[in-house]
Amino acid sequence: MKLLILSQYFPPETGAPQNRLYELAVRLKKLGVDVTVLTAMPNYPKMEIFEEYQGKNYHFEEIDGIPVHRTKIFVSKKKSIFHRLLNYFSFTISSYLNGRTLDNFDFILCNSPPLFLGYTAIALSKKLNAKLIFNVSDLWPESAEKLGIVTNKHLLKLAYNLEEKCYQTACLVAGQTQGIVKDISDRFPNKDVYWLPNGANLTDLNPSKIKNTGAFRKKYNIAPDDLVFFYGGILGHAQGLDLIIRAATQTNNERVKFVILGDGPLSQELKQLRNELNADNVVFAEPVSKQEIPAIISEIDISLVPLKNLPLFKGAIPSKIFEILAMEKPILLGVDGEARELFIEQANAGWYFEPENLSDLVNKIEYISCNIDEIYKKGISGRKYVAENFDRQRIAENFLNKIKAYLNDAL
Repeated sequence: MKLLILSQYFPPETGAPQNRLYELAVRLKKLGVDVTVLTAMPNYPKMEIFEEYQGKNYHFEEIDGIPVHRTKIFVSKKKSIFHRLLNYFSFTISSYLNGRTLDNFDFILCNSPPLFLGYTAIALSKKLNAKLIFNVSDLWPESAEKLGIVTNKHLLKLAYNLEEKCYQTACLVAGQTQGIVKDISDRFPNKDVYWLPNGANLTDLNPSKIKNTGAFRKKYNIAPDDLVFFYGGILGHAQGLDLIIRAATQTNNERVKFVILGDGPLSQELKQLRNELNADNVVFAEPVSKQEIPAIISEIDISLVPLKNLPLFKGAIPSKIFEILAMEKPILLGVDGEARELFIEQANAGWYFEPENLSDLVNKIEYISCNIDEIYKKGISGRKYVAENFDRQRIAENFLNKIKAYLNDAL
């Protein structure tokens, strides 16, 4: 079987789609699939082409034995919708121009968002005689509309039409959460929609094999006995991270510290808010490589997982949850719906606070700081639940069995 993964995002970039697709690719390869990746020059999250890739229109490399074709992409630090569209469409065009020269494939797995990459996926599926699998990790354009990122009605209409065309063209639509699967199934009952969840690499994310050196705490002047509430990820619009900073100003316990690690469009605004509110117990940590994350997680106590209070996010499962729980650390979850049901109610892997509810978040922080013994118990419970339900190896095996059926049908 030959599979082409088409994605704007891929390592050496760090982030949720990058990690998820890489982990899926290496496992499918080990299971005998001939996997190739077509992606952009790495630039995320700083929106700067990585130094070793600058000035190139095309670059080929191998990552863990997987052929990776990289094509040109326009990047800009400007946040306007115009520059964002230039970013998306530049890769949409360059990936098709380079992808059409590749050999035929059995399947193309296109990762969305960006939704506009669907144009390339549809065209390449015809050119390369491949069946299209459209993998949805976020419901665009619905989320862009509800977050206020895209407000132009004409553009939204075009995007919704493209979304429908991508789903109808695909032999299989995959959704990252059960909420996404249900949404698509309800709107397109004639389509085969498959739950392809995120998960954890339980071999690499193993607390028994990772030594807690204390180096991260020392670097940011955090005492060994401080209680660290940690957020790691994109500093963007959807997360509502200003809530963490405001909660920090209402925390009376001097041993409680808040660490925000990452980069993104709201990075400077959040740092300015921290300074304005004199939130000295909030530490901003610089982004790190994927390989450094487990060691850092080993030094924190609780992971904060917030999202804004939008109906759209009731079906969201932030990918950081899997890494944190695999490392036996509990979560303080500000996401209602599917994530709450799975990881708080079923897994007993942390605590829930109402999204964007400052007083509820502060109350939960105070409760945890007075009930330290629960931290360890919920951490143990979380890893057990992830191992039983979200092991990346099992996810890859199940997905391969699913798509094999399409080849059998063709024969």
